[in-house]
Amino acid sequence: MASASCSGKTTLGRELARRLDVPFVELDALNHGPNWAQATPEELRAKVAPLVDEPGWVVDGSYRSKLGDLVLDRADVVVWLDLPVRVWLPRLVRRTLRRAVRRERLWNDNRETIWGGFFARDSLVRFALRTYPTRRRVYPVELGRYNLVRLRSPREVERWLEAVT
Repeated sequence: MASASCSGKTTLGRELARRLDVPFVELDALNHGPNWAQATPEELRAKVAPLVDEPGWVVDGSYRSKLGDLVLDRADVVVWLDLPVRVWLPRLVRRTLRRAVRRERLWNDNRETIWGGFFARDSLVRFALRTYPTRRRVYPVELGRYNLVRLRSPREVERWLEAVT
């Protein structure tokens, strides 16, 4: 699955994996080590390759900058959650605030902060807003060679999930 942060990739991925009775793989959990240290492309590939060699799975993300087309080439279907900014941005703000205020533990004991979520040069909110226009321009071309399902609203997501299982 490909999309902006907080578009529902993880939620949809977990539910789809549950319904299909296959493993769910969250690439963020494999990429982010303790203290937010990121895996090298080689380390991440070593973790992901055996998982996508299995006969069935649902993967949240693609990490193409590190994995190339490893995940996409092995997928039966690529789902792009192309939800409007008005949908995913409020979700991202709420989730980031909730995680920071509650000091929720994420992968490998990492925690989000208000500064890191909103104000740091590489903050998640800034990253999501900065990459959104590029994603919308590039994904149709780059993902078009795969069996692509492009879902543009929460209602389309619900309908597609119902039809799949």
